[in-house]
Amino acid sequence: MKRLLAVALLALAAAAPARATEITGQYVEARTCDVWTGPCFANADFNLSGKNAVMAWRVEQGSLNNVKLDGLSVVAVIRASNTLGLDQEAPAQVVLIVDSKATSQQQAALVELAKKQGGKLFGKVLAVQVAPIDLTVCACKGETCAELKAGAARVRTRCLDADHDKACGNETAFYPPLAQGVNVRPGAAVENSWSGNGLGLTWGDYDRRGAYVGTFSVR
Repeated sequence: MKRLLAVALLALAAAAPARATEITGQYVEARTCDVWTGPCFANADFNLSGKNAVMAWRVEQGSLNNVKLDGLSVVAVIRASNTLGLDQEAPAQVVLIVDSKATSQQQAALVELAKKQGGKLFGKVLAVQVAPIDLTVCACKGETCAELKAGAARVRTRCLDADHDKACGNETAFYPPLAQGVNVRPGAAVENSWSGNGLGLTWGDYDRRGAYVGTFSVR
């Protein structure tokens, strides 16, 4: 009887699906329009600004396709045809930057992770570049201070100030973050710039209420 029970338990264990590996880490996003804003200001941006963004992930722990990604980063530089957030599923053009510390297998896994997080927004990946990536999230009261250096992409953020940053008095996180599975708070983008190749344009955007900083979790 005991032997039959042991065989049955082994059979159940073999039939059970493998547990998905969770990947967790830090996330930063900066866009060329205000994301923390009132409807009146947002309406003025529709179809005009907010067509570009930088998204960055730094893996703290986790694996994808049995490839360990701890301590590695990936960045997406976005060019859309319309204001990002008006249509969350509208495909955009993307340049991906993968961590130069990663092996070829890890770089491929980082590309897949970014595509998974970007979803339908990542309509066409125009290029994958390899560069050193330094993403630092600083301890601060508002939990939204971060700095990113990744090839030709730069992002620096700060906490929002209730007195300095309010314009109309009814500001909210008007646009949702572009990535899936993130837990973020809005902040100000002191700098959001791209001076590289691959997208057919560059930009430099400064001191805008256009950032999100926080964490991500994906299986």
